[in-house]
Amino acid sequence: NQISRIKQNLPAGMDFVQNNDAATIKGLADDIEILAGWIDPAWLLEMPRLRWVQIWSAGIDRLLPYSDQWKTQFTVTNSSAAHAVQISEHVFALILALGRNLPNAVTAQKNGVWAQVKNAREALDTPFAFSSGNLLELANNTMLILGLGAIGERVAKIAKAFDMHVIGMRRNPHQPSPWVDDMVGPDELMANLGLADVIVNILPYTPETRHFLGSLEFTAMKSRAYIINVGRGGTIDEEALIAALKNGTIAGAGLDVFEIEPLPDSSPLWTMPNVLITSHYGGATQDYNERVLEIFLDNLQRYQDGRPLRNLVDLQLGY
Repeated sequence: NQISRIKQNLPAGMDFVQNNDAATIKGLADDIEILAGWIDPAWLLEMPRLRWVQIWSAGIDRLLPYSDQWKTQFTVTNSSAAHAVQISEHVFALILALGRNLPNAVTAQKNGVWAQVKNAREALDTPFAFSSGNLLELANNTMLILGLGAIGERVAKIAKAFDMHVIGMRRNPHQPSPWVDDMVGPDELMANLGLADVIVNILPYTPETRHFLGSLEFTAMKSRAYIINVGRGGTIDEEALIAALKNGTIAGAGLDVFEIEPLPDSSPLWTMPNVLITSHYGGATQDYNERVLEIFLDNLQRYQDGRPLRNLVDLQLGY
């Protein structure tokens, strides 16, 4: 059991409390040294002895608005490594579904229609028919990954298994990856967008990455390119994305995250035929808590030993 494992690994003399009640936590605030779980950032303002926070999620954007109010110094670690398997699989579920026109096939199946591949002219006049030009092979095509953390590394590894050419973008392009053919920095984004058949966005949301992809970036992409977003919704200018999808600037999008969540009923994205939507569950898996617990227990031992913690978050950078 997870709780018993945590208790067995506690530093000597430290008590363990499991609680999510705000009033109870406030009553303990003066004594809390380590805080772990799904955390209300307002709690951190009232914990003078706090030294380490283990977030049960990968993104820390909910914490950032409070960071300049924290009156004490503490370390923050996240759970990004716990997302690599399921989100990378989710990325390829979206890519393959779009590339093989599965949304159209599902709709045709519900209507009992044999959805045929025809030439472009015939496809226009036949319900559910489509041109083979709308299909995408991954082999020998190029993927651009925006954000090369644990998730991006695994996406790159799987892309290589599909015989794709992989371009990776990370803040420090001098840090290599065995799965990336060409590593570039953010300042080289525009020069590489037009090379990609699939762009996978895994960027965190920070002041630097807000609307990282907008109308200029979409214009620089191939008209046959697909954009996949499993990072944060605010890293893409949604109005610019909608315009690019409507006018054929890009071929389609697979979206798990949005600027406003839940996605409003009024959003055109819901009904666009070249868009596949999942409701921000790319990180969900039956093994999630167990994976995060392993990160926490490893960090708990490191904390006791005075060694560097895993998944350290830079509060200035926001990830």
